[in-house]
Amino acid sequence: MSTDRIDKILAHEGFGTRKDVRKYFRASQVLVNGKVITDPGFHCDVDKDEISVDGEILNIQKNIYLMMNKPQGVVCANKDGLHDTVFSLLEEQYRVGFALESLHLIGRLDIDTEGLLIFTTDGKLTHRLISPKTNCPKKYFVRLEYPVSESEKKEYDNRVSKGIHIPAEDNEDEADCLPAKIEFTDNDDEVFLTIVEGKYHQVKRMFRALDNKVVYLKRVSINELKLDENLSTGSYRKMTEEEVSLLG
Repeated sequence: MSTDRIDKILAHEGFGTRKDVRKYFRASQVLVNGKVITDPGFHCDVDKDEISVDGEILNIQKNIYLMMNKPQGVVCANKDGLHDTVFSLLEEQYRVGFALESLHLIGRLDIDTEGLLIFTTDGKLTHRLISPKTNCPKKYFVRLEYPVSESEKKEYDNRVSKGIHIPAEDNEDEADCLPAKIEFTDNDDEVFLTIVEGKYHQVKRMFRALDNKVVYLKRVSINELKLDENLSTGSYRKMTEEEVSLLG
């Protein structure tokens, strides 16, 4: 049985913050299976228990899962004094109540990187995907400053597949990357790169180590979930249950 605190559930349903919902308990307006609940810390199972507030039975909203095609120029943060954030692109319903408290990102993208971004309230899924033990694959489309010759393609593949050493950047030390996969396209300056970790500016540093430079970067998949090609840059939508299952 999966249970949660009743005050957290009400906050999830938009009744306010966990502090705000205490008034409903003080007024004996919260019932679980017909029984008055006065303890905000009471645990119940939203899949089995009937919860009502002030006589209205709740149709419990489960975890939120949103897919966004992130544009360039916005940062992956809740607040930023200099730039717009990805959260500012969301409708108000995702910036109040439970969503404000619990909605977060599964992995971030740099300000100049586009592509697949996942918002969720599902902490267990997030922990599973970002855990170093998981080695969750993330695939990127990369456009390079310099075309890659046939001989260089072999060198790129050899070094990347073995785990390339990347240079230091900003406050991040030099490091060894785990083995990754590079796929070459018909265009000599465009590749797909799949990595299983998320070091600071990792993709850009990997190509710096190969004496090249990333001029355009877009994440196209996380695990088995692919970015919806019909999702325009800067837009988002709810994910289907099948899509959520593809995340792992």
